[in-house]
Amino acid sequence: MLTAITTWALGITQGLGYFGIVILMAVESSFLPLPSELVIPPAAWLASEGQFNIFLVVVCGVAGSVIGASINYFLSMWLGRLVIYALADHKIAHFFHINRQKVEKVEQFFLKDANYSTFIGRLLPVVRHLISIPAGFSKMPFGKFILFTTLGSLVWVSILAALGYIAGANRELLNSYFTELKWVLLFIGLIWVYFTFIRKRT
Repeated sequence: MLTAITTWALGITQGLGYFGIVILMAVESSFLPLPSELVIPPAAWLASEGQFNIFLVVVCGVAGSVIGASINYFLSMWLGRLVIYALADHKIAHFFHINRQKVEKVEQFFLKDANYSTFIGRLLPVVRHLISIPAGFSKMPFGKFILFTTLGSLVWVSILAALGYIAGANRELLNSYFTELKWVLLFIGLIWVYFTFIRKRT
């Protein structure tokens, strides 16, 4: 039996359609903390049932990612480095789990190799949401930014789509191991909470 969260995610995705995938992935690629794991896998799951086209799911996911990243890029270019860091110090940014330290780390990562970091940054948690910011205020050539953002997004979205499609095609197998999966996910969640909140305060 599917969990309530999975059923809810499938229902939302089904109602929004392809345009909804683009919008949600654009939000995911901005500074708002919307996990792409809640967008692409449910859509791919529905694709395994014939309700979506898996190729279009990937295309829409990548398109949304590039749109969201481009918004961050141009905002950062327009506002500039000093304003971005001032905003990162604001309590509203902290509400979205963004702070000066995170922006600094992403900027240091970006400055090592702009092309590589823009590509690989799309595959890394936290970095994925922020990597467009130093690209913007560093005025990385937009053509290169789009190229490496698209390639990185394609890899990440394809991985999520494959996982969702396989899960949907093997629903009965997942149901038979539901209890075991529930405990594994709970354990992973506790580890995430520890490293995200508890360890930082110790």
